[in-house]
Amino acid sequence: MWLQLRLYLLLGLLLGIIYGVIVGVGSAIGTANFLVFGMLALFFVFLQYLIGPSLVKWTMRVKWVSEREYPQLHSMVAELASSAGIRKPKVGVSRVPIPNAFAFGRTRRDAKVCVTEGLLRSLNDDELRAVLGHEISHVKHNDMALITLLSIFPLLIYYMALGLIFTGFGGQGRGGNPLPLIGLGMLVLYFIVSLLVLYGSRIREYYADLGSIRLGSRPRHLATALYKLAHGNARVPKESLKRVEGLKAFFVNDPSRALTEVRDLKEIDVDMSGTIDYDELVALRSKAVRISTADRIMELMSTHPNMVKRIKHLSTLV
Repeated sequence: MWLQLRLYLLLGLLLGIIYGVIVGVGSAIGTANFLVFGMLALFFVFLQYLIGPSLVKWTMRVKWVSEREYPQLHSMVAELASSAGIRKPKVGVSRVPIPNAFAFGRTRRDAKVCVTEGLLRSLNDDELRAVLGHEISHVKHNDMALITLLSIFPLLIYYMALGLIFTGFGGQGRGGNPLPLIGLGMLVLYFIVSLLVLYGSRIREYYADLGSIRLGSRPRHLATALYKLAHGNARVPKESLKRVEGLKAFFVNDPSRALTEVRDLKEIDVDMSGTIDYDELVALRSKAVRISTADRIMELMSTHPNMVKRIKHLSTLV
């Protein structure tokens, strides 16, 4: 309930900011100019909405697989989808060396759930089911459409700021007119709104973790899966990570932060077994999580929560 409340408050704040921009900047530059840049932002979001799934499929080298090829994977996805009350998503396997999973698509009806070959080699059945539950939860909650909607806010501000700074709207910025300065201020606002959208993405990750548990997974299985994914991602060559840099928001965890995550998660894995068991989760529940200033800054700029905080959240669900 608290996760949902935070998301509603965030949406309310973003809508308030956009309303202020519409009233303030719209009156300064004129309704016609405002509509031009508003339509430009909507056009790029719509273009992303149309071609985004195809770009994800191509970049991640996804192959759609049949039940005959991957019967267990299909069975898990079908069972989880049925429990979530949604139609079974299309199932694919991504031929990239990064152990991970992701869901994408335009709507709940055309959703796709994919796992990488590295993930299938890294996790046992319980851990795989927990990760698939996380992705099915994203589909159930229409997170793909929600993040697309949220991306409209910073785009709108960004294009309006560029227009104010570089075009001056036909020379209106000369002669002491402060429009270019307003544009610079809007770039600062763009940065702030982008951070808020990233915060929204992190809320959705917490909520998808919760959704996986509600679909029957054990917190320790999802925690161990995240731990193993961090280990696997930390061993991936940098060239492979660069290929998917723009798509890491789709993943279960952020591969670019894997080295730091492995270091931090070792403190939770007390017996150094490579897993996070029930006792370790219970012990974590009563501990205060200490995060460095650098890690806090990295989290602010990320689509995913800090991994220690994320495992801490799972410990409260035991």
